[in-house]
Amino acid sequence: MKISLWQVAKNKSKEGERTISTVSNESWKVRVGQIGIFLILLLMSLPIIIMYLWLFVNSFSKQMVLGLIPKSFTLEHWRFLWSKISFGLTVYPNIWPITLNTLFFALGITAIVVVVSTLSGFALSRFSFRTRDSLIKMTMLLHAFPGVTLLIGIFYSLHLLKLLDTLVGVMLVKAALEIPFATWILKGFFDEISWDIEWSAYIDGCSKFQAWYKIILPLIKPGIAAISIFAFLSGWSEFIYLFTYIFSGENYTLSLFVKKITVDFRFVDYGFLTAVSCFYMIPPLIFFIFTQKSLMKVAIGGVKGH
Repeated sequence: MKISLWQVAKNKSKEGERTISTVSNESWKVRVGQIGIFLILLLMSLPIIIMYLWLFVNSFSKQMVLGLIPKSFTLEHWRFLWSKISFGLTVYPNIWPITLNTLFFALGITAIVVVVSTLSGFALSRFSFRTRDSLIKMTMLLHAFPGVTLLIGIFYSLHLLKLLDTLVGVMLVKAALEIPFATWILKGFFDEISWDIEWSAYIDGCSKFQAWYKIILPLIKPGIAAISIFAFLSGWSEFIYLFTYIFSGENYTLSLFVKKITVDFRFVDYGFLTAVSCFYMIPPLIFFIFTQKSLMKVAIGGVKGH
């Protein structure tokens, strides 16, 4: 039986239409699934979005109808950026020295945590010694230990070292509590780097420090970015240790400043409070925007024969 070329072409055309139809149906199902996931995530995050939106709108509102709808807008609540604020007998200090204190505190913690954890994480990953496993377990135990229970012991330690009521003293305490977890995270990144890459650096004449600094550290940038973000946010939002060990106003941070505003809830200016809260959130948001790109980069190292 002879089949014409026209019939063959027609059959192939029908098969192609069926394939296109199947692909389009599958892509439509994928899109529906993605839309469903997006709607679920949006619904879950809606209360948080509304909360932050209310905070932002209230900071620019003179009066809120029913506590939700702005009646008129003003910049009066933000005047703390260019002048001192006073309510009755209470005069609040200038916000900019307090902001610099907070920035110094958070960046200092970040620097200490990154330097110490990159060294200790590398040592725990690459060096073999008898108590290494026990040290790793003790490191995680130190992080899991409730920091609040150490308040009295830390108080006496800072007093003996003459670091009480200083940002540097609280910075060292906070960094010491963050280092164990950061070390454990970076140890996992160091473990993923092939020994062949490190040995090739030694063959090329690198010392142990040069191989760590020039070869290995660039490969774990996502891990360094992660612990930097965690350490900065932890330092920026720290309150309990600062509230316990800082007494003088010249060493105040923004968290203590917010606490000072809310000392007597009966006389709180909520417009001023929301404006300061929004200002408090800006630096960590900027820091995250500039560092989150590093979290998305994954270094891939290839070795011949693997």
